[in-house]
Amino acid sequence: MSEPQATTPLRRQPVQQRSAKRVEQMLDASAQLIDEVGYDALTTTLIAKRAGVAVGSLYQFFPDKRAVVQALTQRNVDRFLAAVSGRLASEDPRHWWDVVDSVLDIYLHMHREVPAFSKVHFGDVVDRQLLDESRDNNKVIADSLTDLVRKYVENPGEKLSMAMTIAIEVADALLKLAFADDPQGDPEIVGETKFLIKGYLANRLGE
Repeated sequence: MSEPQATTPLRRQPVQQRSAKRVEQMLDASAQLIDEVGYDALTTTLIAKRAGVAVGSLYQFFPDKRAVVQALTQRNVDRFLAAVSGRLASEDPRHWWDVVDSVLDIYLHMHREVPAFSKVHFGDVVDRQLLDESRDNNKVIADSLTDLVRKYVENPGEKLSMAMTIAIEVADALLKLAFADDPQGDPEIVGETKFLIKGYLANRLGE
């Protein structure tokens, strides 16, 4: 699976379990605050206070709020890809059609249930290359999903990567629209998104 190549946002990696737990608390706090006040109003002081740690403790691991949100976004990406991999392993889909359903269902679940995901997505609110300085965020996701989907497509060749990139960009834009005014996602737009993506991929990859 293609992995992001950006350097870690952490100033130093937490070694002890207590330090790792503290970093997780900071990420959880930043997610809660983004939902409440948005990224622009987020500050390291607010994050530290919500996490119950000293600001100096936060700066031991993160140079600024951007780095905190970068780490939060990377955690969301890891969880998203792990959920997709787990779903595919447990259900063993016979066709890429079922893979598309699984990917979109997990994305929708994260939109609805994971704090700040609906506002940050995979990092575009901060920087279109937040995850990897050589690729934009959606391309990072598309490359990873291409690797996961490849074995379900007959003779995928190079067309799969381009098709997945287009599908991810379209799905991302439409699902943002679906959640713009409905915290659960407008079901009609969600349904149309699935219809459109499947139709496009069927045209490019074959039924």
